Amino acid sequence: MTSELLIALLTLTFLEIVLGIDNIIFISIVTNKLPEEQQPRARFIGLSLAMVFRILLLLGITWLIGLTKTVFSVMAVDFSWRDIILLAGGLFLLGKSTVEIHHKVEGVEDQPGVEKKSKVKSMASILFQIVLLDLVFSFDSILTAVGLTDNLPIMIAAVIISIVVMMLFAGKISAFINKHPSLQILALSFLLLIGFMLSVEAFDQHVPKGYIYFAVFFSMMVEMINLRFQKKQKKA
Repeated sequence: MTSELLIALLTLTFLEIVLGIDNIIFISIVTNKLPEEQQPRARFIGLSLAMVFRILLLLGITWLIGLTKTVFSVMAVDFSWRDIILLAGGLFLLGKSTVEIHHKVEGVEDQPGVEKKSKVKSMASILFQIVLLDLVFSFDSILTAVGLTDNLPIMIAAVIISIVVMMLFAGKISAFINKHPSLQILALSFLLLIGFMLSVEAFDQHVPKGYIYFAVFFSMMVEMINLRFQKKQKKA
């Protein structure tokens, strides 16, 4: 383990954690539909699947790079399998987030009979949604990692470490988001933004992820200050 490899490992691990934030947010939102005792298991399975997908994609790196070749063109815009996957994932995320925001704002889950029905969502249904987004997020994450290093063991180690870190904090993040309704709306808004970004990326319009994640963290910090202010107001 040379100093260069160590720096590459730390950089990739940090990158994978940052890129995995949207994954944790989505998992937190959808697992909230399950009974409380099943939520930790669903989060663990969801993140474990994310790790498996990313390692498999790394092992099939030649096949993965082949997915960036043009499959067809529409109005002078070339589409590869990568673009199709990103577009499908982006549209799914936009649709799912919009429906969830509608339910929260309109109070659909609080209507008589609806809450009971929403809480009996099957584990299979939730995991299916997580698998779909895991594939998209993993695909995007690995393509980014490939651009930083060509050392396969380092990339696999970074993926494993980052997923373990996310597993350790996923429960606390999920509980915190679900405890505060305003944070739930903010988290769903982030997913809308990410869904739009994935859809735009499918049309070869690169959006620097640094801007997206800066907006996410800035909005989160403002909301944290707002929650702290509201807490002090109640005490007063």
